[in-house]
Amino acid sequence: MLRLEHISKTFNPGTVNEKHAIQDLSLHLKPGDFATIIGSNGAGKSTMLNAIAGSFYVDDGSIRLNGQNITFVKEYRRSRVIGRLFQDPLKGTAPHMTIEENLALAFLRASHGSIPFSRISGKDKEFFREQLSLLDMGLEDRMKQSVGLLSGGQRQALTLLMATMVPPQLLLLDEHTAALDPGTADKVLSLTRKIIEKNHTTCLMVTHNMHQALELGNRTLMMDDGKIILDVQGEERAGMTVSDLLLRFRKGAGKELDNDRILLSMEES
Repeated sequence: MLRLEHISKTFNPGTVNEKHAIQDLSLHLKPGDFATIIGSNGAGKSTMLNAIAGSFYVDDGSIRLNGQNITFVKEYRRSRVIGRLFQDPLKGTAPHMTIEENLALAFLRASHGSIPFSRISGKDKEFFREQLSLLDMGLEDRMKQSVGLLSGGQRQALTLLMATMVPPQLLLLDEHTAALDPGTADKVLSLTRKIIEKNHTTCLMVTHNMHQALELGNRTLMMDDGKIILDVQGEERAGMTVSDLLLRFRKGAGKELDNDRILLSMEES
């Protein structure tokens, strides 16, 4: 489904700011895989997602999605088949446009590539309303309201809907609940889980929460220094604890995990 073959990316090569962000990284996801990703700051988690999304071209290696080589496909073309959410709720929506207009943009891009707003029918608008009602936030009665007036949690839930109402081939989630208050984060995460399970969506989700990394999806990846140092699934993952995960990181990376946000999550139930 998704095949990363020996991809590498160096930023600012030949300067004092040279950074080997991804180093000879390979990853194969099967259709329906839901992999959580954990690692310290600078481990390469977001960089890997950016490479898949097409935010930049990798220096070496290849990226294939459903058999198609997308290594040098532009980002806007990849966005038709790759859904994405960021940590910042302000990203992913146009604040000065209405909820309906934001949904229309996402719907047209994913279903038709690009066609004029005038092609949105009454049936399409009713579909938007039905989809919004699934969020259970009352947004279906506020479709003419500017997105800039919504709370962070409402905007993130709307962005999730925009990324998935036409089911993408791949969904990328980059700590998409980290900036929300705990109650709202739980609600958005629950929505995420329901949508992924309903559509059998293949997904990569970056998280700082070690419990989530083991409880959500069917695979857990740990990254360090631009490499995947751990990939567990099946029975091995089912019996793994957070302490086991830390031990495996120490063995794979040759050092202790030192990310405060991740270590703090160990105290969460």
